[in-house]
Amino acid sequence: MIKVTEQIKGLNVLKMLKDSGSIMEGHFKLTSGYHSKYYLQCAQLLQYPDLTSKIARQAVDILGREIDIEKIKTVISPAVGGILFGYMLAYRMNTKMIFAERKNSSMELRRGFKINPGEKIIIAEDVITTGGSVNEVIDICKDSNARIEAIISIVDRSYGVKFDFPYFSLIKLNIEKYLPSRCPLCRNNLKIVYPGSKK
Repeated sequence: MIKVTEQIKGLNVLKMLKDSGSIMEGHFKLTSGYHSKYYLQCAQLLQYPDLTSKIARQAVDILGREIDIEKIKTVISPAVGGILFGYMLAYRMNTKMIFAERKNSSMELRRGFKINPGEKIIIAEDVITTGGSVNEVIDICKDSNARIEAIISIVDRSYGVKFDFPYFSLIKLNIEKYLPSRCPLCRNNLKIVYPGSKK
């Protein structure tokens, strides 16, 4: 079951996710190890620049009510899921965008990307479930002595994940998940798929 627990007014994000095919149904193993009947693949929505632009515009409105976005120097996203959202967000904020990518199982900056000490940063992700990738990006920013002003995602499907920085999302979803030992989908012998990037 998918339950919307909070949604930003003025933009029906759930409808956008459904219409774009971003909500997949089947038997999925999540990065957390839990199983679920549903998996969010926001890339299906983000492949459409017009929809991504609407999402990013709403995200800028949310952030603008809480922080001085004109002082933001960089938007950073974990690869690969957050890149398209982060890029469009940076475009809307008229700033630069970089991304961290996984190498040898941990996130790092590559391709000549740099973060300067004191640089004000927004971290942008498509979906936050456990917060693991975002926490790795936070560590990268801290190591560079940057100033993280906020974290924003399109979807918060976590169960109350906490960061040490302001966190905003456009929609919060409560999606039922199961321990593998108690998974009804396993009991029905449904083929399991692991679509995550962190093996």
